[in-house]
Amino acid sequence: MPTTNRKKQKQGRDTAVQGTNDSSVVSKVSAAAQGYFHDIFLQHFVCKVARRAPLINRGYYVRWRAVDHCIRRFFQVTENCPKRQILSLGAGFDSLYFRLHADEALIRAVVFEVDFPDVARRKTALINSNITLRGMLDAHLPSPGPLHVSSGQYHLLGLDVREESQVVEALDAAGLDWAAPTLILSEVVLTYMETQWSDVVISWAAKLLPQSLFVMYEQIHPHDPFGRIMQDHFLKLNSTLHAVRQYPDTAAQRRRFLDKGWEQCVCLDMNDFYLGLVPEEERCRVEVLEPFDEYEEWHQKCSHYFILTASRGSFMAQALLSHPPVSPLPSKSPSWSPAALSVKTIPVCVEGLGMASTLVSPGQVLLTGGSSRGGRGAVARVLLRGQEGWRSISVEPSVDLGVRLYHTVTSCPGGGAVVYGGRSSPLNPIGGLFKVNLGPCGPPGPLDSDDRGAVKLCVEQMVCTGDHPPPRWRHTATIVSHKGKNFLFVFGGKNESEAVLGDGHFLCLEQQHWTEIPVEGAAPEALHSHSACSYEGGMVVFGGLNRRGVPLGDTVILRPNDRGFWWDRIAVQPPPIPRYSHSAHVIGEKLVVVGGVWLHSDSVPCVVVINLTTRSSMELSLDTTSVPWPLMLHSFCSELTDSEEPELLLIGGGGNCFSFGTHFNPQPVTVDLRPVLG
Repeated sequence: MPTTNRKKQKQGRDTAVQGTNDSSVVSKVSAAAQGYFHDIFLQHFVCKVARRAPLINRGYYVRWRAVDHCIRRFFQVTENCPKRQILSLGAGFDSLYFRLHADEALIRAVVFEVDFPDVARRKTALINSNITLRGMLDAHLPSPGPLHVSSGQYHLLGLDVREESQVVEALDAAGLDWAAPTLILSEVVLTYMETQWSDVVISWAAKLLPQSLFVMYEQIHPHDPFGRIMQDHFLKLNSTLHAVRQYPDTAAQRRRFLDKGWEQCVCLDMNDFYLGLVPEEERCRVEVLEPFDEYEEWHQKCSHYFILTASRGSFMAQALLSHPPVSPLPSKSPSWSPAALSVKTIPVCVEGLGMASTLVSPGQVLLTGGSSRGGRGAVARVLLRGQEGWRSISVEPSVDLGVRLYHTVTSCPGGGAVVYGGRSSPLNPIGGLFKVNLGPCGPPGPLDSDDRGAVKLCVEQMVCTGDHPPPRWRHTATIVSHKGKNFLFVFGGKNESEAVLGDGHFLCLEQQHWTEIPVEGAAPEALHSHSACSYEGGMVVFGGLNRRGVPLGDTVILRPNDRGFWWDRIAVQPPPIPRYSHSAHVIGEKLVVVGGVWLHSDSVPCVVVINLTTRSSMELSLDTTSVPWPLMLHSFCSELTDSEEPELLLIGGGGNCFSFGTHFNPQPVTVDLRPVLG
């Protein structure tokens, strides 16, 4: 390729990378405006304030909190030093200097910022045109060369950080003291460079600054479904993430810094940082700022970003991040089967998040609620299996079930199903119960048809007596038996006023009456997004998300006895990978658990089979090579099919992948269970 063309391509990529600064600062302003953190200076660097979604506000909060944590720790360790420095690489429109100046935190400290010349010029113009920002600087004259702003405690340089000799020369001229304790800050900067260049930056910083702390915030885990969508997003922006390919996890990033001259290094993903180093009181404050129900996306976002500190000099080792004892993997390593379960797509277009399903009769799966690209669905669908395969039909219910997500549809022993709970928004839970029945099917249509009327959905609102449970979603509703009667047992979940619920309620289906039945033993802790399956007259509960926001891996059985029921917590060995937002089915004495979300991306749950008799577990991977799109297994539903070969039908699923776009699994898939049941 001619040199001119390569230069133009490089300039185009550099311009695209600079554009990520503009988007980032708008998101930071949004988070600050909603009270996630205090920064009155960011607003001066945007033309227009735009409110972001709660998920994005939380994401930028944890980024801000992590960097602020490292800076405050650096200042604590160096408080008695005659001089301290912050060197911010690719600073963009960060307001760090102005915020620290206002907090009177810059005692014997100087901030140096380096970014592309165009970014530095724009930032300089914004500072000079704003009386608040300008008033926080000493009187200064425009400087020739790369030094755009030069004040007593703040220097802004316009340089390409890849050009080591130019950067060193300009920092020398600006007054950087190479021997003074220095914090080098890089927030999603080096990853946009080819690793040969970013590695050079890490190396020269270690070589030239013998008393220093490197703080870096970047992405990891590029190969799982979330990581693939994340990579595609930045590729479309012409801002390729280079570092994630060569350094795909926290262990690789740590080795990278140690190999490049840094003496010690601690690297945490953002789940570990948030749960381990953000005080519980602060987490509680943040978690009630906005209505929120995107737990899966939040944990996935945090598992794909890290905060790293690396030190040079024994003095700076005191400023390293601590290792919080958070969300460890089970004490024993999971037992992995060498077999992988085959996954195949079904040529039917059905997508949705937060749907509920039930197998109402052989070859008929009822789907209700959820949200998709077309919006939140009030129309139910039925998947029908015929000789030519599956087809999808939309059905109009006789009574409007309304818009609802994260509800339950439970098949009843006498026929039909009960629809319970859900929400239309995180502020609007849906009450009431409905009994639904499918009418006769029409003649077979094409595999992917939308011929309404082939199936009738008869809906009747249930008028129940007794003490009704509080409205909820992300709960379970399971059939249990007591003294010859069938009950719908509603357990756990959450609602608009309670982040997690731990209560259980029995509905006698025959009398349509909420009643009390004695339950003995230690109940599972309050949780939501768990699974519960009917088992031997009672039910088996697995997983879920607890009050702290930590996924669980507990297996607890509600067993019937003469007085009512009792909780029996069984110790499964080896302990399964904790998870929530999964699905589960009992097949004989085996609990088959599929998908879900765990805090660490390198342990994304696939399938675990728990033998309820031997109390043993086996983890199995999924062979998704025939699935041409990222298969996200959370916020989905599943049913055991009645085919000759045992298989699971997985329907819907996906999620809002932070600011990278929303992904929907576009088609159902089947999972071959023969290796599990063999």
